[in-house]
Amino acid sequence: MTAADLSGRVALVTGGTRGIGLGIAHALGEAGARLVISSKTPKPDAIDGLKNAGYQVDYIEADMADPEAPGALIDQALDIGRLDILVNNAGIAVGGDTESFPVEDYRRLMAINLDAVFLTCQAALGPMRRQKAGVILNIGSISAQRPRENAAPYAAAKFGVWGLTQAIALDGRPFGIACSCLHPGNVYVERRQESGLKSDDEPMMSIETISEVALTMLTLPPHFNLLEAICLPVEQAYLGRG
Repeated sequence: MTAADLSGRVALVTGGTRGIGLGIAHALGEAGARLVISSKTPKPDAIDGLKNAGYQVDYIEADMADPEAPGALIDQALDIGRLDILVNNAGIAVGGDTESFPVEDYRRLMAINLDAVFLTCQAALGPMRRQKAGVILNIGSISAQRPRENAAPYAAAKFGVWGLTQAIALDGRPFGIACSCLHPGNVYVERRQESGLKSDDEPMMSIETISEVALTMLTLPPHFNLLEAICLPVEQAYLGRG
């Protein structure tokens, strides 16, 4: 990991008790950040693991499908005193035939994967503008560049996250706020390990690898923004993928 020093900084990671979010939380904690972690369902083992590593951690239960959750989450994080880093990681992966995709599944996916990203950024902009600094990292997907078949709602949401990232970067620019988007390819997260899906037999990156990229993006000099990063295994089909 990088030798970045985030001592005295407060970092909020949504969906931070598993997968990429938990990996990023560990990377930020190792760099010295005070952590605020949210998830829909408490995962004591994950929080204990962060605390046992010596990191300062506050856990907040939040269902990001609830439009009131993002603002409440930012308010609770600010009770610590400030908000320096926001990682919008919470998301769900639901696929299926476009013609028969249930509208209720579509609405929940969009609520979590796109609406909540906007609402959390919106709530974070005020305090970050007042302190004239802040870093926002939105976790997108290579599906925002080249979708898979049978994944129209997911691709639409991730395309939206990438567009939103550019707009927030523009709105935050006069206030010293950087907003960027990390598009991971296949990452060997928990849901892939025993899914039985053909796609999960493809080449995978480790959580630690993608977390190191995220940490790099979050710890660049304040005048610099790595607006977009696309990361994938060398052997993964991306260009020309079906």
